[in-house]
Amino acid sequence: MAIERIFDSASSVMTVVSFATFVGILLWTFAARRGADFDKAAALPFADEEEYEHG
Repeated sequence: MAIERIFDSASSVMTVVSFATFVGILLWTFAARRGADFDKAAALPFADEEEYEHG
Protein backbone atom coordinates (compact mmCIF):
# COMPACT_ATOMS: atom_id res chain seq x y z
CA MET A 1 0.00 0.00 0.00
CA ALA A 2 2.78 2.44 0.84
CA ILE A 3 4.62 1.55 -2.36
CA GLU A 4 1.54 2.44 -4.40
CA ARG A 5 1.53 5.92 -2.82
CA ILE A 6 5.21 6.35 -3.65
CA PHE A 7 4.58 5.49 -7.30
CA ASP A 8 1.57 7.82 -7.42
CA SER A 9 3.68 10.64 -6.00
CA ALA A 10 6.57 9.93 -8.36
CA SER A 11 4.19 9.85 -11.31
CA SER A 12 2.72 13.21 -10.32
CA VAL A 13 6.14 14.77 -9.85
CA MET A 14 7.38 13.49 -13.21
CA THR A 15 4.25 14.84 -14.92
CA VAL A 16 4.88 18.31 -13.48
CA VAL A 17 8.60 18.17 -14.35
CA SER A 18 7.83 17.05 -17.90
CA PHE A 19 5.27 19.80 -18.39
CA ALA A 20 7.64 22.44 -17.00
CA THR A 21 10.36 21.20 -19.37
CA PHE A 22 7.96 21.38 -22.31
CA VAL A 23 6.91 24.93 -21.44
CA GLY A 24 10.57 25.91 -21.02
CA ILE A 25 11.42 24.56 -24.47
CA LEU A 26 8.49 26.45 -25.99
CA LEU A 27 9.58 29.70 -24.34
CA TRP A 28 13.17 29.21 -25.48
CA THR A 29 12.08 28.38 -29.03
CA PHE A 30 9.69 31.26 -29.54
CA ALA A 31 11.66 33.96 -27.71
CA ALA A 32 12.20 36.95 -30.00
CA ARG A 33 15.96 36.92 -29.45
CA ARG A 34 16.31 33.43 -30.93
CA GLY A 35 14.81 34.27 -34.32
CA ALA A 36 18.10 35.30 -35.94
CA ASP A 37 19.84 32.15 -34.69
CA PHE A 38 17.12 29.92 -36.14
CA ASP A 39 17.15 31.81 -39.45
CA LYS A 40 20.91 31.28 -39.70
CA ALA A 41 20.59 27.57 -38.85
CA ALA A 42 17.78 27.16 -41.41
CA ALA A 43 20.07 28.50 -44.14
CA LEU A 44 22.95 26.13 -43.37
CA PRO A 45 21.93 23.36 -45.83
CA PHE A 46 22.11 25.88 -48.67
CA ALA A 47 25.47 27.41 -47.71
CA ASP A 48 28.73 26.60 -49.47
CA GLU A 49 31.00 24.20 -47.60
CA GLU A 50 34.08 26.37 -48.18
CA GLU A 51 32.51 29.31 -46.38
CA TYR A 52 32.16 27.29 -43.17
CA GLU A 53 35.47 25.45 -43.41
CA HIS A 54 37.49 28.66 -43.45
CA GLY A 55 35.55 30.63 -40.96
